[in-house]
Amino acid sequence: MQFDYTKHNVGNSDSLIRSVVGTLLIVGAVLGGSWIAGLIGVVALGTAYFRFCPAYALFSFSSKKDAAPVAK
Repeated sequence: MQFDYTKHNVGNSDSLIRSVVGTLLIVGAVLGGSWIAGLIGVVALGTAYFRFCPAYALFSFSSKKDAAPVAK
């Protein structure tokens, strides 16, 4: 299986939600929370920034509204 990270599969609203949740998790980790939560926050911010989610690609899913179905 090959992931093409140049084909975006994360939509605008999905990206915004990932950015907010990722930021909150990182802030919570810095203020004394679990480092695992911070790591999840970094991954969430990364997927929001690059607009590509490997889990979405694995299941041929896209939250991008103008995206065509992902070919298998």
